Amino acid sequence: MSDAQPRALLLDFEGIDGSGKGTQAERLHARLTAARLRCALISFPRYSQTLFGRAVGDFLNGRFGSLDQVHPFLVSLLFAGDRFESKGLLCDALQHHDVVVLDRYVPSNIAHQAAKLQGEERTELIRRILEIEHSIYGLPKADLVLHLDLPVPQAQALVARKAQRDYTPHAADIQEADAGYLAQVAEVYQALARSEPHWCRIECCPAGRLLTVDEVHDLVWSAVAHRLPTPIPLGRT
Repeated sequence: MSDAQPRALLLDFEGIDGSGKGTQAERLHARLTAARLRCALISFPRYSQTLFGRAVGDFLNGRFGSLDQVHPFLVSLLFAGDRFESKGLLCDALQHHDVVVLDRYVPSNIAHQAAKLQGEERTELIRRILEIEHSIYGLPKADLVLHLDLPVPQAQALVARKAQRDYTPHAADIQEADAGYLAQVAEVYQALARSEPHWCRIECCPAGRLLTVDEVHDLVWSAVAHRLPTPIPLGRT
């Protein structure tokens, strides 16, 4: 499916682990559905639905080694492979809905893997991930990336409160448990948000105050509402 074909608006939630991507994606999906827009919600990785998704779960549980024992390019292939296996699902959703909401997408692969490198090595890895996911695999690009920017300490505290996930028996996977690594991921996300015109940064902890789920949703809605195929009022429904 090429970007030239008429398709749904593709919205992607990004941010470090614990920043609220899944919660805000579900909130937005529910509001758009209530507004009678045809809306699909897809979360990546698809841990239990794809071969590569199961391999991602193995990696995040440390079964291939620690974060610094597996080269980030090899790790990026697992996440990209999960989306390639899911391409039919994604393209079908884009063809049959008004809006498709994603909980993580290609930028997540970039941020998490590029965080492990510096300088030219980081730049080259970003280039390779973009080439694999968009050029070789032909995955469509998001129309708007909603970057939930949350400091690492608050994000890790929220991770600790999560219910058990289907891909790990642990309270935190090997990425979530490493504060230094998450800080590097946050740095890459912030750089992307500054450089990419289709990104919208949403500050989730201004002046040290953690916003409520409703307050973050209001900021998300303000960024999204005017882009929708059918105008919808900004006020809460």
